[in-house]
Amino acid sequence: MDDIEVIVFDVLGTLVDEPSGLRAGIREVAPHFDDVDELVALWSRHVEVEQQRIGQGRRAYANSEVIDREAAQLVADRAGLADPAAVVRLATSEQRLPAWDDSVAGLERLARKYPVIGLSNASRAALLRLNAHAGLRWHQALSTESASAYKPAPEVYQLAIDAAGCPPERVLMVAAHAWDLRGAQARGMRTAYVQRPVGDPPTSSDTFDGYFNGLDELVAAVTA
Repeated sequence: MDDIEVIVFDVLGTLVDEPSGLRAGIREVAPHFDDVDELVALWSRHVEVEQQRIGQGRRAYANSEVIDREAAQLVADRAGLADPAAVVRLATSEQRLPAWDDSVAGLERLARKYPVIGLSNASRAALLRLNAHAGLRWHQALSTESASAYKPAPEVYQLAIDAAGCPPERVLMVAAHAWDLRGAQARGMRTAYVQRPVGDPPTSSDTFDGYFNGLDELVAAVTA
């Protein structure tokens, strides 16, 4: 991958631990509810389904904050949480996700050699706060809100290609989700899969440019 000029990162799941952050947000407002994982799954399913509906043209575009508020209300209803202020607090849980242990240092090392861009399904405002909370430092952070779409819509990856200002084959997309990398690959971007405890592992038919067990492995490979 010596000809890479710019590196683009997925954020949710790849650089921050989304399930852990959601669990913490739910426990904060509903400590009485025993099965927190059930509530995390309820939230995640809603987000996934609604983003797919938008991608399929069955729902008008709504940014991540709108969908998170819907998910928070579903979780609150299931947990018997009636305090409106607590539901509002819960709805911002995705803005307080912890970084994986190698994310902050890995980004810092990469940024010494490459322009580094974040590309996230989080809204502009949510991404701003998430980056600040997790300590993620970028040369540029792009929200898919700018394309009124969600990954893996082609126009989302074009945002990153346009920002990079170079041919897509010189832009490396990094993610813990194979579906995300397939979308980037379809736009001509190079691709690198980074394994995380959560995410979407590659299948035997995927042919990404790199496969790494963690961010440290990726950093070593592209900065050698």
